[in-house]
Amino acid sequence: MRINLTYCIYHASKASKVFPVSAFSKIESRYPSVNDINKRHKFSLVLPHKTTPVKGIPDLIQKPPYAFTGVVGPKPLDIDIKTEEQIAVMRDTCQLARKILDSAGRHLKVGVTTDEIDELVHQMCIDNGAYPSPLMYNHFPKSICTSVNNVACHGIPDLRPLEEGDLINVDITIYKNGVHGDVSKTYLIGAVDEKGRQLVEVTEKCLYAGIAQCRPGQKFLAIGTAIRDLAKANGFSVIPAFCGHGIGHEFHTPPDIVHIPLDGCESQHVTMKEGMTFTIEPILSEGTDMIAILEDDGWTALSEDGSRSAQFEHTVLITSGGCEILTISEEELKRERKKKDA
Repeated sequence: MRINLTYCIYHASKASKVFPVSAFSKIESRYPSVNDINKRHKFSLVLPHKTTPVKGIPDLIQKPPYAFTGVVGPKPLDIDIKTEEQIAVMRDTCQLARKILDSAGRHLKVGVTTDEIDELVHQMCIDNGAYPSPLMYNHFPKSICTSVNNVACHGIPDLRPLEEGDLINVDITIYKNGVHGDVSKTYLIGAVDEKGRQLVEVTEKCLYAGIAQCRPGQKFLAIGTAIRDLAKANGFSVIPAFCGHGIGHEFHTPPDIVHIPLDGCESQHVTMKEGMTFTIEPILSEGTDMIAILEDDGWTALSEDGSRSAQFEHTVLITSGGCEILTISEEELKRERKKKDA
């Protein structure tokens, strides 16, 4: 079992029961009934589909070391405090990642495959002189993660066409000028039922509730507490097996950012300091917080009971007066300012 693209924090098997699944037929046997779920919840249960070959990257594009071998080096031990020069580069890379995400989002509709979205993002990265960070990270075969309906995280883009009522998270990270920028968003495909819309809305609110806790001197525990409390108040559960992470010259660095308080997790007691950059990326479920990792690909994280999930993510910088969201769009920035002024 591997949970790699977003660090699996502090013994994930303790945080939410993780069940490895080795055959497609076994996935269906774990769920009460594929047809029953499809009928009852008015959305399609997503099972693995065919994928296309790994795409190449031109030699002129700057690449992270793992791009050549698929092997990721040891996780750094120390939390990196960025200089003003490093922050400026991070800001540019993060904004490019956001523009690519927004462009991908505009192409999402019924009938489009996640493989087509992956191809679009792959080419946009190349056109902008960037490397798609997920590609070859511990041998991940695609340039983005696309997680649909009951796929909680790390879904591999494939040839399944999107359907009316789907929820899809598109997770994009790019590498340019020696740094990574990471952002994701969950989109609604066509008409989505009320509970699905609420799940997506509350998940985004949870992200911003966590961000609201970010300032110098604050413990990282405050992020997970705020997210858990808001999710619970709305009847949703937080999947604890995945967490945010430090980010910069490396894709994943300390600290691990837990989205729910966890006994024994040391990183949640670390104090935020000016110059830290990290991601907050909660995953909420309308059902269980338990997941199953598909052993056939080592990546796809499925909800253990077939329930849907949603995820939103930003890369955040701790500033002297609070924080800056490096991956925020102009539209989101205006919306959040209106909320503060209200």
